[in-house]
Order: sequence, then structure tokens, then C-alpha cells
Amino acid sequence: MRYAVIGGGPAGLYFALLAKKTSPQDDVLVVERNPPDATFGWGVVFSEETLGALRDADYETYTEIGESFARWNAIDIHYRDTRIRSRGHVFTGISRKVLLNILQRRCHALGVRIDFEREARDVKEFEDADLIIGADGINGLVRRTYADDFKPRIAIHPTKYVWFGSDLPLDAFTFVFRRNAHGLFQVHAYPFDARTCTFIVECPEDAWRNAGLESASEAESIAYCEALFQPELQGRRLMSNRSLWVNFLTLRQESWHHGKVVVLGDAAHTAHFSIGSGTKLAMEDSIALVDALRRHQDVGAALNDYELERQPVVERFQEAALESAGYFEHVSRYAAFDPRQFAFNLLTRSRRITYINLTQRDPELVRRVDSWFAAQATGSPDGAVRLSPPPMFAPLRIGGLIIPNRVAVAAGPDLEAAARTGAGLVITEFFSVTEDGRITPETPVFDRQRQERLRSAVEHVRQTGSRVALQLGHAGRRGSMRPRSQGVDRPLQQGGWRLMAASRLAYTPHAALPKEMTARDISHVVKVFAAAARAAASCSLDALELNFAHGYLVAGFISPLTNRRSDEYGGSLENGMRFPLEVVDAVRRTWEQPLLVRISASDWADGGIDLDQAVEIAALLKAHGCDLVHAMMGQTIWESRPDYQRLFGVTASDRIRNEAGIPTLASGNIITDDDVNTILAAGRADLCRLELT
Repeated sequence: MRYAVIGGGPAGLYFALLAKKTSPQDDVLVVERNPPDATFGWGVVFSEETLGALRDADYETYTEIGESFARWNAIDIHYRDTRIRSRGHVFTGISRKVLLNILQRRCHALGVRIDFEREARDVKEFEDADLIIGADGINGLVRRTYADDFKPRIAIHPTKYVWFGSDLPLDAFTFVFRRNAHGLFQVHAYPFDARTCTFIVECPEDAWRNAGLESASEAESIAYCEALFQPELQGRRLMSNRSLWVNFLTLRQESWHHGKVVVLGDAAHTAHFSIGSGTKLAMEDSIALVDALRRHQDVGAALNDYELERQPVVERFQEAALESAGYFEHVSRYAAFDPRQFAFNLLTRSRRITYINLTQRDPELVRRVDSWFAAQATGSPDGAVRLSPPPMFAPLRIGGLIIPNRVAVAAGPDLEAAARTGAGLVITEFFSVTEDGRITPETPVFDRQRQERLRSAVEHVRQTGSRVALQLGHAGRRGSMRPRSQGVDRPLQQGGWRLMAASRLAYTPHAALPKEMTARDISHVVKVFAAAARAAASCSLDALELNFAHGYLVAGFISPLTNRRSDEYGGSLENGMRFPLEVVDAVRRTWEQPLLVRISASDWADGGIDLDQAVEIAALLKAHGCDLVHAMMGQTIWESRPDYQRLFGVTASDRIRNEAGIPTLASGNIITDDDVNTILAAGRADLCRLELT
């Protein structure tokens, strides 16, 4: 076999040496535009898992790399003039230049040919190779040449960052958050030898412009950052290596190969620097590609195998990296957090570390977070609660109501069965405010007969310690459907009823066409909701939840996908919220206890409600007397594209809680106590709806 590797970074060199080691008779050429001693960037971080893979792939390089490692197990978080140190996190770092030198020497020893200072201008220069490997980065020749075949998708992150080095010796992965007159700046710093560290500075673009960094030279940028982070640098200097302010690009591609051309590392994918090293992913790609070539004599089959193995792994890593990047891009929403909760929030940002995992790594930090959380929940002095239960067992006060713990469950017809789970809050099934507001013939209507039954059931549930919230709604265009046991959103074949909605749009292609509501219809429904709330006050209920989600009647006014009106109830978010707020105001006049509102925080469809608008909606609800928002996702339109991954609604709950400043109930595949404790301790919700299996 003849291999041509374009790009002499860690990815290209590691593939070359592994390929040559596997088949010494093969011809392996590496083409690199820079001289052998040139490198950009400072340090590289490896996980223990990656080190194991390097050991198994080539013990010689693993041993030499290991002799140059810097190891540490702590994370320092500098926030609001406080340093929080968390231990139990294993990191290994090495100078990028040292790593390249080790790989270069190993390549030479194995007989790999390396052409330094050779600019590859056309992939056709290497047509005589059996396989061409693009390891030349996101902007490299190979990826650009075959872009139509690879089908790349590039997301430009909104923050600016610059990659410095420093002669500051560190013994921990260090995060620094500092706000000045220009905005919020943050540092990601980590050691890679005994004397030097990587020092990445990141900030929102408006802070970057306000500080005049848009037109600053490298020296001026260094001077600005040295002055800003002087308390942490302690008089040490920052160092530049073509260190320019840029936006991070997340690269994803539909395919990583075409014909006899394949890409790996940053030429195939990128992952935000806040979660780990692109070098780690690149070297793991090299291992996987060589292994696939070893398993298959046919190159095409090997490349398919390589993609099938690596793409899912990288995609999961990228999802975690996007979560992490999003945290740093919007970290200002946590500016009011106590430093202990801020630290817990940061450490669990990518969802790879959870409450249980962090308890194993750093039990003392989790104990401090538990103690602080319990003190806040009970109104005790800070530090007074030494031995505290996990956050899910802390009470929650909403107005005059105390919910004994932070778990909510959705009940079916049997409220008492739901209460036996021990949940602090039991939310009833959907009760319709009118006969024609039912979803299916089985949907209960909140009439006098059911009010009597509910009153009795609530009294029994309260004896168990749980509290009960009545869910009230109107199905709108999603009504007149068959029972859910016969399928979701299947229209009744007979015995249906007339529907009404914000606009004359059917929910599914086979559903009945609803009537567009008149002003008189709107006024009537507002009065019906108010009457139901008045009746609920006599049923011993603890809270009321209005369902303004799932594409039901009220939700249909909020979303532009379902509201095509040209009157004062349509045409803008403000107008779309007019009817929902009229309902809230009418209910509030008759209902004095806690009021919850369930909203669709995202329609999961182009042109629909998104999380930015969900924050606006929540702020309006708060201003009109809503006490808590239950953030749901999707179902506004039948054609939406749901993404029911683990904890899929938590991001919406987080943003609404910490941007609109209103308590939230998080839901969306929250299935374990660990999920609940992680979400609560991190301040992403105040209650969690646990899915019962």
C-alpha cells in the first residue's frame, strides 16, 4: 500500500507511524507545509481513556509521551473573588511541540517519509497513492477539495477567543470569570509542564468590541488580558504564537471519505476547546482508521467501517462539547449564583459529570453544595445545615405553599397511586374546561361530578404528604380524537364534536378543520377558565397548572405556526400572548394559591417559537402573576421534528429560570434520582418531573 498523508500534525503523524508499524513494507509519505520545529498552540490534554488507547496502539510513543506528561487532579474556579477547588478529576497534559517531536522521531525510526516545508496545492499530486489521508485541518486542502462530497455543516460560535501561553505554573485546570466595564471575560487555563500553561481568554463579541480588541495588535491584546487577569497571573506574562481573536467553528460532515480520500481530526470534525482536546479526538481517529484498514483488504470497506465506528463516538463528544460551549457563551445568566452552586453548575455543564459522579470525585464539594441548598430551601443561616439530604429532598416554597420535596409526577386517573411514589407534587391528568375542549372522549371535564371525586382524592393524597396541582386546559384543534390507546392524534370516525382554534388550520392532514375563534369565542373561553379556577378553589387543591402547551387551544395563539390572525390577537408575539394573558388574569382574580403555566418552550420547527421567545413568554407570565413555568417541548404542529433525547427539556427550563427570573419545573426524559439532583443542584430548575417506568 502507498499512503499519502497531507498534514503533519498529531493526527497525520500518528496515522503514519501506526500504518508503517502495522505493515513495514508499505510506503507512507507525510507532507507538511511547516518546518519540523513549527507549532501553533501550546498544550494538549488527554483523558485516561485516551491514554489507554495510545498505550495499546503504540507502546513506544506512549512511554515517551508519558515521560513528558504533567498530571493534576484539581479544577480551580475563580468567581466573584472566590476560589472553589474541586478535586478528583484526572488530567494529563503535554506540550504540543514536545508531542510533535516525539511523533516525528517515531515516524523516522519506522521509515515514514516526511516532506517538511512542502505546500500541497492540489490533491491530484498524490494520485499514485492507494489512500490519501487529509489531516490538514478544518481549512485544509483536502476538506475544501471534496466539500461537495463530504457535505460539511459549520456552526460559528458567537464568542471570541484567543489562545495564549503563559509562564504561570499551575497545579489545576483553572477557570477564571471576571467582569469589567467592557463585559464578562473568562479564562480556560491548564498546565502542560512544570513551568508553562495554556491560557485561553474568551468573551462575548460585544465585550471584545467594547474593549477595543477588534483592532488591537497581538501585543495590545496581551497587555489588556495581563492587566485584566493580573490577580491570577501574579505578575507572570502571557505569550503569543500567532495568537489572534477568532470565533470557534464546530465542523460536522455527512461523510468523511470519498473514493480513496479520507479525512480525520479537525479535517473531519471539531469540538469546542472547553470540553477537551481536538488532538485527543484526532489521534483516536488515527487508531480507528489503521484498525479498519487492518481488518479489511478492500480500502472502500475499510473506510466505511472507519466511519461507522468513529462517527457516532465523535457525534456524542460533539453534543457534549456544544452543551459546554453553550454554557460559556451564556454564562452571564448565572451571575447571581452563589459560588458553590456556580461551581457545581460549571462542572456538570456538559452532562458527562453528574451529581453521583461528582460525589465520587469530590464528596466534600457536594456536601458543601447540599448544605447550602438545604439552607436556602429552609431559610436557615448559611452553613447552619451541616448534614443535608440531596437537593431532591429539600422543600420548595411557592407563595404560601410548601412542597415537601422537589419531585413532581404526572398522574393518571388514580391520584393516590401517583402519590405513593413519594413525589412532592402530583399533577393531575388533563382536565378540560368544557365538553368541546376535550382531547378524546375519555378526557375528563372539570364539571361538578368530577369536582366531587377530585376533592375526595385530593384529601387522601394530602394525607400522604404530597401536594396536588390540577391541570386545566382546552384541546382546541387537537380535540375530537380517538382514545390514546388507539393511537395518538387519530380523529374520531363518528361521535366527534366541533373544534375551534386561533386559525382555521387542521392539526393533521386527516383531522377536522377548526373554526377560527371570534372575539366572542375568546371572551367566553376566558370566562370558562375563570369559572373552572373558582371551582378548583373549593376542591382542596394546592396549585393550578394551566396548559398552554402541546398545540392545544391557548398554545395555538402563541405560535406563529398556528396563529395566522390579522386582528389584535395575531401578527406578533405580543398580540399572540394577549389571549393567554387574559386567561391568566381572569384565573388570578379567582385563584389565590400557586399558579403554574405549562408552555411549549420550542416548537421544534422552523419559524416557530424558540428558546429566546420562550424567555419572553415566561417574563410576561411572571408579570401577570404566574408563579412557576413548566417548560415543555414540541407538539405545536403535527409536522414538527421531535428530539426526545435524555433531559431534552432541561435547557429550556434552565434558560427560562435564569433569564426570566421565574421558578421552573423541568421535564423531558428525566428518569433517575441522579438526573434530578444534578439539575437542582446546578440551578437549572426548581422542580423536576420524574418519568415513572
